Amino acid sequence: MSRPQPLMIQIATGDARPIVKQIVDAVRLKIATGELLAGAQLPSVRGLAQQLTVNPNTVAKAYAELTAEGWLDARQGLGLYVATPRQRLSDGERERRLDDAIQRFVHEVAALDYPPQHALARLDDALRVLAPKKLA
Repeated sequence: MSRPQPLMIQIATGDARPIVKQIVDAVRLKIATGELLAGAQLPSVRGLAQQLTVNPNTVAKAYAELTAEGWLDARQGLGLYVATPRQRLSDGERERRLDDAIQRFVHEVAALDYPPQHALARLDDALRVLAPKKLA
């Protein structure tokens, strides 16, 4: 049986996203980049809550959302584990969500008045975090 892997994530108090969303996004990114591998055990709700100095209910909500989305598997009496990779959304839903994310990005960047090339270069740099997983 594997030991719980520490989750090296941080909560930003100035972030507009709720703490639950920050936790969910951080865990998703760690799984998507291969930093958390299938079968890895996550810290307990109380353990992560203490680490992040947040209410355990907040961590429980984040873990519940990740489990419902298929990112994590709950094993009765054993804890939470990273689920085996699978396509969690239909191709159509994935395309819809990508379109939504791109539109939000474009609207945010338009207000900053940067040339498109600058925004594209920064986006390319930010997406490189996914490259190690895709090459493996």
